[in-house]
Amino acid sequence: MLSYAIVNPPEAPSPTPPQGLSELDDAQLIDRMVERDEAALSELYRRYAPMLLGLSRKILGTTEDAEEVLQEVFVQAWAQSHRYDRRRASASTWLVLITRSRSIDLLRNRKVRQRTADNAGREQFQHHTSPEGVSNVLSDERRESMRAAMEKLPEEQRQVLELSFYRGFTQRQISEQYDIPLGTVKTRTLLAMKKLRAALADQVGDLL
Repeated sequence: MLSYAIVNPPEAPSPTPPQGLSELDDAQLIDRMVERDEAALSELYRRYAPMLLGLSRKILGTTEDAEEVLQEVFVQAWAQSHRYDRRRASASTWLVLITRSRSIDLLRNRKVRQRTADNAGREQFQHHTSPEGVSNVLSDERRESMRAAMEKLPEEQRQVLELSFYRGFTQRQISEQYDIPLGTVKTRTLLAMKKLRAALADQVGDLL
């Protein structure tokens, strides 16, 4: 089982390395990891976690995602310690490569999820026929006008319309999932629709 300090790291790695391990070089620590020495893993974590966290955060842009990657990096280093070859790369380079690979994979997955959500949103916007959505397919020009008008709405009003238009939420679902009183959701929707109707009167006519 992995060290608790690796699976659930403290806010800052302990400044005091396990006795004797501080005198070992990185490759020797990895040799001891092959022998399932968790203290060696903790010492490697102490040496490189701050640098690798910074690298991942720079790639991903958020500390939360970077911390997730950091844990995966050391889990992988532990699992694949027997594959490390000191003749091909230093331990620090090996860990950096793992971190970059994990971070880029997460970044790609995030972009794929966002692209999928955007495509699904556009599809729902075009075909959604509920009373709380748009009842007909709008032209590209009209959809662009709609998006531009929605961007000018206050954030809380824009939120309820986006959830309704793009994700097909009912007002009750919005209320329950986002902990907003149902009456507030209805009021925000009404105000937002009035503003859209005024902004798009010449283009969407009866659709709003």
